[in-house]
Amino acid sequence: MNNRAIIAMSGGVDSSVAAYLMQQRGYDIIGATLRLFTNEDAGIREKSCCSLSDVEDARAVAHRLGIEHYVFNFSDDFRTEVMDRFVNAYENGRTPNPCIDCNRYIKFKRLLQRAKELEYDYVVTGHYARIARENGRYILKKGLDETKDQTYVLYSMTQEQLKHTLLPLGELRKTEVREIAAEQGFINAKKHDSQDICFVPDGRYADFIEQYTGREYPGGNFVDMEGNVLGTHKGVIRYTRGQRKGLGLALPKPMYVCRTDLDKNLVVLGDNDDLFSSSLDASDINLMAVERIEQPIRVQAKIRYSQSAADAVVWQTGDDRLHVEFDKPQRAITRGQAVVLYDGETVVGGGVIE
Repeated sequence: MNNRAIIAMSGGVDSSVAAYLMQQRGYDIIGATLRLFTNEDAGIREKSCCSLSDVEDARAVAHRLGIEHYVFNFSDDFRTEVMDRFVNAYENGRTPNPCIDCNRYIKFKRLLQRAKELEYDYVVTGHYARIARENGRYILKKGLDETKDQTYVLYSMTQEQLKHTLLPLGELRKTEVREIAAEQGFINAKKHDSQDICFVPDGRYADFIEQYTGREYPGGNFVDMEGNVLGTHKGVIRYTRGQRKGLGLALPKPMYVCRTDLDKNLVVLGDNDDLFSSSLDASDINLMAVERIEQPIRVQAKIRYSQSAADAVVWQTGDDRLHVEFDKPQRAITRGQAVVLYDGETVVGGGVIE
């Protein structure tokens, strides 16, 4: 392989320092900021990720490093592979993670294709994770900074993508990254990390979906586990499993969204205890550490980005299916989210919760 790499530069501090580190390692690098959507396309009026200021920040860092900087327009791919999937999931009673789809279909697929077209062998990002090679396979390991580890959103990477990806921040802590940025005089050294979904910066998912599709989602009934009507909801896309706030009901006790019934347009509420389950099935799987799970193995399974992994046993029930049994019941296992499996620091693989 050559030592030519394209750095995915978002305008944030992490990707800026990743570019600096690759340059220090002697790589021939260029910076690329991805244009994924216009704020008008997403109905956004205020500044958000992918804004002009982000492009300017990335360009300023590239200029300081003395490297070329480009903007690649992947907005058509992003609309199809990320925004459309996001909307479709909510319309079908699922709760998606668009950051996983963006990594899967845009950064490590579309950008890697562009890199190869330009005869660059690697894509570099500012993710906090590590890539290694063991037993003839490329594997993904947690970043050393446990508080910033991003392996959960990278579980779908293929062997080919891992082979052509470099993650220089995996060995660093966030505090060290900010120190490097300050030492280099980067304009974004103190820039805040983006927390929200880039095309829904205000967190109002249902409002975005209605604006994006031009459709209205009719209200219906809240019911309890026995089917008794408790009140009216404002459209099933506004509710996700485990939700308690924002129901707009005066109830004698705390109640939580347990599931949605799309056919009957119902939102089913129950007690906190009703949210716990001991197992899940996942499809659309990707295995990293092994080619196939031939027999049940012990793992730690993570069912959402912000949650700690829990002890479990997993086995493969088909070419594209996994079954996970937890040692202790887990709260609010949610359709559409990812389950990611770990063996210590190593990602075994993962899939989409059914």
